[in-house]
Amino acid sequence: MLEVFTDIGTVVWVDLRFLRKNIVKTMALTLIAPVLYLLAFGYGLGRGTSIEGYSYLDFVIPGIIALTAMTTAFNTSGLKLHVDRLFYKCFDETLMAPVSGFSIIVGKALIGVLRGLLSSAALLAVALLFSPLPAVNLLFPVSLVLTCFVFSFLGVTVALLAKTHQDMTLFMSLVVLPMSFLSGTFFSLNQVPQALTVALYLSPLTHACLCLRASALGQPFPWLSLVVLAAFGVAFFGFCFVALKKTIK
Repeated sequence: MLEVFTDIGTVVWVDLRFLRKNIVKTMALTLIAPVLYLLAFGYGLGRGTSIEGYSYLDFVIPGIIALTAMTTAFNTSGLKLHVDRLFYKCFDETLMAPVSGFSIIVGKALIGVLRGLLSSAALLAVALLFSPLPAVNLLFPVSLVLTCFVFSFLGVTVALLAKTHQDMTLFMSLVVLPMSFLSGTFFSLNQVPQALTVALYLSPLTHACLCLRASALGQPFPWLSLVVLAAFGVAFFGFCFVALKKTIK
């Protein structure tokens, strides 16, 4: 067991050194879009508007945090691995190292989780300046960590399967971008037709938003959504192994 943790630490250490050297630039670039969303949608367009009994600003903050966790975790674990594998070819050195596939996958995903948590925490600190959330509880960080893991594993899977830069861009345009805006991030699922709601529940970001919003606003916690989100994480983790085997072949 100790050897596994050592191997994971070895894999993640390279990416962690890069993050440490560029932490200020990285955090600044990560927070630009979420803060603009917060100002435009929450503080601007939604000012004076209420939804589900809460101010729109309070309603939208957990959704933007979920969106930040998703994009940061996916981009950090996925794009970094994609560039290392196809352009710098340095991922080949990782494959030749005496470490297990489990250690490689978890190590590559952990950097996305770490940066996702850092960016989400920074955004939450900024958001609290605009509106203190009424009832943040311990289920909020649990849901946030799980969200980061889910999308980090997704990022690793896509990065291992993508054969070209266009493949990665296509996935982000056709899957990640629509998911960002159609998962209850900026609106209530009660506002859309029932047939469309069923489709939206197929998105892991939808369940992340529901969990974070409920734990931040004091709503009844959607335990089923937490289970579904965990199931997505397990599925993406399994896909990582399949993708890694194809990469080795």
